[in-house]
Amino acid sequence: QVQLVESGGGLVQAGGSLRLSCAASGRTFSSDVMGWFRQAPGKEREFVAAISWSGGSTYYADSVKGRFTISRDNAKNTVYLLMNSLKPEDTAVYYCAARIFYGIATMPVEYSYWGQGTQVTVSS
Repeated sequence: QVQLVESGGGLVQAGGSLRLSCAASGRTFSSDVMGWFRQAPGKEREFVAAISWSGGSTYYADSVKGRFTISRDNAKNTVYLLMNSLKPEDTAVYYCAARIFYGIATMPVEYSYWGQGTQVTVSS
């Protein structure tokens, strides 16, 4: 059974930092593009960041560029999202996703596997 399990969410003050983790199991994700998305109440799920299978290529939404860093450890089947300089507008449920096709993508429909999400709340 394929599983993606996120962790590391929580409540943080504006300007603070959090590191999210996504542990994958059930198949080998080392050849997959991995992505992070987020969804705030009443809003559509939006792209945050993605990383190629090797980690050599990364892509970020403009809203998080320069503040968030995506990385992966294929030996541990884990992908990370380091979030610095957090803002109240970053508050959302954050989801990890795996894309089994070649190339970085930014649309949720282009990803095949999803985690259950972890809540990030940034207070002002």
